[in-house]
Amino acid sequence: MGGDEKIYITKEGLERAKKEYEFLKDKKAGKTSGDVPKIWESEDLNPEYILFQEDLNLIDSKISELSNIIKNAVLIKPPSRKEAKEAINPGAKVELEIDGSEKDEFTIVGSSEANPSLGRISLESPVGKALLGHKVGDIVVVSSPIKTTYRIKKIKYE
Repeated sequence: MGGDEKIYITKEGLERAKKEYEFLKDKKAGKTSGDVPKIWESEDLNPEYILFQEDLNLIDSKISELSNIIKNAVLIKPPSRKEAKEAINPGAKVELEIDGSEKDEFTIVGSSEANPSLGRISLESPVGKALLGHKVGDIVVVSSPIKTTYRIKKIKYE
């Protein structure tokens, strides 16, 4: 991860990241102040110690990732100008017609909150990137990995 990259995130997403960060810092403090397994079990490495270290490494990497999100967070807010609200920007909930028949709804979010199965697509994904800036009625064609045509039906901000 680079130094000063911007991480687009909703207010709720940032709150979740801060809570998880505090929780993991407490968990790490609790783990390291408790009984640390002995490194050696006779002549072999103690398997409990190895698991303990793996847990700590996972916690450390998650703490580092969350710290990066918190430090570089750029809050996604609804646009203030009427014209901007008519176009797709980060945070927009978009109702689409896909390939002329199927309907779907997505919310455009930062990559740290993306979860396509919950209808949250990253503004950095091919579809998210292609939709940004478009308005109701626009037709957007995305060829990744297959060609899909999206007709924008509705845009709203919550």
